[in-house]
Amino acid sequence: MKFGGTSMAGTERIRRVANLVRRQQLGPDGERHQVAVVVSAMAGETDRLVNFCREANPLYDPAEYDVVVAAGEQVTSGLLALTLQAIGCKARSWLGWQVPIHTVEAHAKARIASIDSEALIAQMEQGVIAVIPGFQGVALDGRVTTLGRGGSDTSAVAVAAALKADRCDIYTDVDGVYTTDPRIVARARKLEYVTYEEMLELASVGAKVLQTRSVSLAMKEGVRVQVLSSFVEDGAPADELPGTMIVSDEEMARIMEESGMETQLVTGVAHDKNEARIVLTRVPDRPGAVSHIFTPLAAAAINVDMIIQNVGRDKGETDVTFTVPRADLARAQALLEERRSAIGFNRIVTDAKVAKISVVGVGMRSHAGVAATMFSALAERGINIQAISTSEIKISVLIDEDETELAVRLLHTAYGLDAEDAATAAA
Repeated sequence: MKFGGTSMAGTERIRRVANLVRRQQLGPDGERHQVAVVVSAMAGETDRLVNFCREANPLYDPAEYDVVVAAGEQVTSGLLALTLQAIGCKARSWLGWQVPIHTVEAHAKARIASIDSEALIAQMEQGVIAVIPGFQGVALDGRVTTLGRGGSDTSAVAVAAALKADRCDIYTDVDGVYTTDPRIVARARKLEYVTYEEMLELASVGAKVLQTRSVSLAMKEGVRVQVLSSFVEDGAPADELPGTMIVSDEEMARIMEESGMETQLVTGVAHDKNEARIVLTRVPDRPGAVSHIFTPLAAAAINVDMIIQNVGRDKGETDVTFTVPRADLARAQALLEERRSAIGFNRIVTDAKVAKISVVGVGMRSHAGVAATMFSALAERGINIQAISTSEIKISVLIDEDETELAVRLLHTAYGLDAEDAATAAA
């Protein structure tokens, strides 16, 4: 069981979490389960600790930064263990170095290499609830490390894999994965099952439910992940209030076969306003020209998403359009201006008021016409498409930011994702 920062924000919410954990350990059928819990820091606490580091030394040592920011999860793990003990449970906290959770690579963005689970399992077999701070581990030299922002989801999946858990329940402030953002589309439906690949694509194109790293690790290790809300009836276990289960393609096919249902053509519609468009005009149309554009951006760790190279002009020139994260726009523009002579472009045009709209679904593999439906629905309402990118189970388009909500609603309806009972869905 993993609980995020909003679930751990204060003693009252921690008491609610403790009741959820106790009920899950008891099980709905009276059979006692072995339970491990991974916790995030209280909401806003990590940001507070990061600011302390910056105030102490703007050029902070990443190793000491990790010592400071890992403290937030240490506090919540101890508090949850104390609260569980207060309601009659056997529980203890295990810090990252005590488990230990071995990590490699750089401080502040470490990667989990392995977890020694023997001591954890021995304690859990004796009925002890293991409470583990997310986001942290230990380097080969014995120093505390952190996994980067959002690392607690990754910690939870890694612990679940090490324990060979039946599943990993990730409690958040939403009760599952929806066909789209319910704040935009009242008729959005909660999905009972989503495949790893679909969740990876949805997370990468704007769905904020899970971090892509955690989904990727779950897919690699075969961990069944369930997303559900911690803000439910006090003490109700996950078995009684299911959210969305993230499973393999094989399990999804089995579920579809047993239920007699066909695979949904499109699973969800996602949007992302964290995009900016860059156009380089009159780039020389010769081999290696685009390499001069994207190699320095890659070296600066600026992620390039959608790319379009227009049909060449008569003078052996072409326009190149691509997108970068909005936060990186100024840096990318400065970098390209510095290399104007090497690239050979005439002008650089930027637009930060764009949004990416994506439709995702494994059903695209076996059905034609998905793109045509998308383009027709947008064209009928006069929404201009500025760029397109595709994968095997995803189609993304770039549009004007002001048309985001309209486009999401149009596509949600066009692909038949609207709930039949709008009032029930909205509630």
